[in-house]
Amino acid sequence: MVAVGEQAPDFEAPNQDGSPFRLSSLRGSPVVLYFYPKADTPGCTIESKGFRDHYAEFQSHRVAVVGVSTDDCPQQKAFAVKYGLPFPLIADHSKAVATQYGVLGAGGAARRVSFFLDEKGTVLEVVDTSSAPTHLTRARARFLPR
Repeated sequence: MVAVGEQAPDFEAPNQDGSPFRLSSLRGSPVVLYFYPKADTPGCTIESKGFRDHYAEFQSHRVAVVGVSTDDCPQQKAFAVKYGLPFPLIADHSKAVATQYGVLGAGGAARRVSFFLDEKGTVLEVVDTSSAPTHLTRARARFLPR
């Protein structure tokens, strides 16, 4: 798994609309890169809605939020539309991104792991827990002033 202090691997993969997304396009801004197992499942919905509900706060501090799962583009699009998710959802159907980050689970889905990146793409913190709310709590503590 990519560790604290390492450069986050760059990748290009389609977003929920099928448009190419490149992580390095966000250089210059901190990034919450969160991997989740499956779109529109209970834990993933709680996690994604949490980031949605605080998205304006992250934006006001120039922090980008990006979700990644091994779902395909139509599944990611349906998830984004259903819950009004305003940030990119990456369709890692090939599992290449999850593999690159070391978060591909035994069942072929991404594990729930978040990487918090600085403006240069260096990993500041890794949150590796199945507790969906913990990812938002740690992201807010890391990037949003109290």
